[in-house]
Amino acid sequence: MEESFSGVRKGTWSKVEDDLLEACIKQYGEGKWHLVPQRAGLNRCRKSCRLRWLNYLRPNIKRGEFSEDEIDLMIKLHKLLGNRWSLIAGRLPGRTANDVKNYWNTYIRNQRKEKNVKQKSLVPIRHEHVTQVCPPYIRKDELYILLVLRYKRNRIL
Repeated sequence: MEESFSGVRKGTWSKVEDDLLEACIKQYGEGKWHLVPQRAGLNRCRKSCRLRWLNYLRPNIKRGEFSEDEIDLMIKLHKLLGNRWSLIAGRLPGRTANDVKNYWNTYIRNQRKEKNVKQKSLVPIRHEHVTQVCPPYIRKDELYILLVLRYKRNRIL
């Protein structure tokens, strides 16, 4: 594999590296990513370790095709939130923001191009809409303000 001038390994993760990272997370828990490469004995940067865990190795990640319900919810949330993948993924249990973004960019965008359908203008948002789609870790009033500012910027309101 490729190593940078700082000696940190780049490129594809090996099974051994995955096992070391999993064992480290099991022993010490998630977080303190700056300590993970040293604790696990990995020659990787902390960001690489964090992304590998969050996007591929976490046990609760849902793999496989998106269900029709997930796709419908993703479309509705994207109309409401735009490309805020982590907020959208927060409403799709077991799906990572990276999975949602990749699905959107490969399938949904291609379907729109094929059908040559222009995205319909969005309707103004009411507070009750926000409470239905807001992830539990975001305060509803903060998300509402964020969405109102977005719509004002786009001159939709």
